[in-house]
Amino acid sequence: MRHRPFVLTALLAAGVLAGIGAWARQDVQSVPTHRFFHVRLGADETQPVSGRLLLFAKDAATAKADSKDGTVSEVDANPFHASQTAIAAEDIDRLVPGQTIDIDADRVAFPDAWSKLPSGDYVVQAVLDVHHDYNYLGRAGGDIESGVATVHLPTADIPTLTLDKTAPSEDPWSMPDSAPEALRKATVEARAHSQLVDFVSPSLTAFWGRPIHLLGRVLLPPGYDAASSQRYPTVYYTHGFGGNNDRFAGVMAYVEAGMASGKMPPMIWVFLDESSATGTHEFADSVNNGPWGQALTTELIPYLESHYKMDGDAKGRFLNGHSSGGWATLWLQTRYPKIFGGTWSTSPDPSDFHDFTGPDLYAPHANVYHKPDGTPWPLVRDHGKVLGTFEQFAKMERVLGPYGGQMASFEWVFSPRGKDGRPEPMFNRDTGEVDPTVVAYWRDHYDIAYRLQNNWPALKPDLDGKIHLFVGTADTFYLDGAAHRLQAVLDELKAHSEFRFIPGRTHFDLYKEGDDRHGLLKDISWAMYAVARPDSKLKPSLN
Repeated sequence: MRHRPFVLTALLAAGVLAGIGAWARQDVQSVPTHRFFHVRLGADETQPVSGRLLLFAKDAATAKADSKDGTVSEVDANPFHASQTAIAAEDIDRLVPGQTIDIDADRVAFPDAWSKLPSGDYVVQAVLDVHHDYNYLGRAGGDIESGVATVHLPTADIPTLTLDKTAPSEDPWSMPDSAPEALRKATVEARAHSQLVDFVSPSLTAFWGRPIHLLGRVLLPPGYDAASSQRYPTVYYTHGFGGNNDRFAGVMAYVEAGMASGKMPPMIWVFLDESSATGTHEFADSVNNGPWGQALTTELIPYLESHYKMDGDAKGRFLNGHSSGGWATLWLQTRYPKIFGGTWSTSPDPSDFHDFTGPDLYAPHANVYHKPDGTPWPLVRDHGKVLGTFEQFAKMERVLGPYGGQMASFEWVFSPRGKDGRPEPMFNRDTGEVDPTVVAYWRDHYDIAYRLQNNWPALKPDLDGKIHLFVGTADTFYLDGAAHRLQAVLDELKAHSEFRFIPGRTHFDLYKEGDDRHGLLKDISWAMYAVARPDSKLKPSLN
């Protein structure tokens, strides 16, 4: 923490004490080498606060052009245009109402020190990330924000930003104003027909030494009657990176409307929260995160099946998830093949580490920042146009916080534990160099293609025919590459599997069929139902 006396350091950096006479003869005022900002906690705040203080700056003209009406109400990071926003950060142990601290925007910064920003007008905002979860959730309830200020940089002055607005918590069932009336109605119905899951896991509690909760929501089909003898197939669905138990409303409303209209079959849906302080735990048993797979399969699922009219066997338990949820469901199916009757995984995170969104982690002298010819590895694209590189993404994440980001999340799941109690980094954040020892651990424990290739005779009786994978050929994060490799491994093993590479689809429109944004989910639900009820005459409603 740096308090007001630290302004003296800025003056020293400017050379004020080293050359007053020479400085006085200059025609213009000298500018400090480092870029400093005063940040003040509003006097109306009622108690001391702590967290990671984030400063955001964006070229003013660009920010106004990107806004709807030329008014900039928020300045924020954007991983799809990483270099557009300058970010600085510092951890704050204690800040009391009315107190002002001085922040060096050169010390921890992205994409570079703020003193190197081109001369011009910038819109600047400060945010105190009080829960240290900005890397995962972005700006969230409880974070304290300043207003947006326009600042000309460089300047010899030290601008002041006042943290005086606390972000409100969102209603998990709220819909945007632009949402269609039918979706709003379905959300109300989904809320009425769903129940919260809050289960304290004995195995995870033993691992962490404190109560650990498995969270989720159970959505019941139309006509469900707890007193009836009728049972239902069950779908275990989990979200992608950035999701949590409060971000299921949209998909739950879609499933509710689908079942109510007969366009989806009657099944019980369990929406599982796979978020944690470290990112997504992927329902993998990990030396860093704990035994999440064990907790799900041996604790939560038996508990749910004792409380709801579920089929209660592998032929009636299915998995579906997208992105990180796609990897989680693919992992659960291959790790626990006797438990589940099939996974329909969409755009999963890399399932073969020979193609980790592009880089081959097993290559000699592997580097996730640069290809062998020295060109940067892209990470984010939009139909062929590169929007961001692996290096930009990783370095921005490092400034936003030491954990909870996507790259750190992979390490919390996949890596061995280091001597400091934290997961060993897979790659050097400064250079991009891959640590082959850590990658060897990743391969032996979590490379799905490697696991299948080396254990297929034992896995085949319970797993053959249960893998269904869907990905777009224009996937935003290049995840189609690893999917092709996984398919090649399964084809070589002569395994029965389903892979669909949907032409032109990205990470974010994969489910779209015609005017239906989630049309693929309907197809998936009927495929699941056909496994659970092969003799059923039930068909999708055409209304």
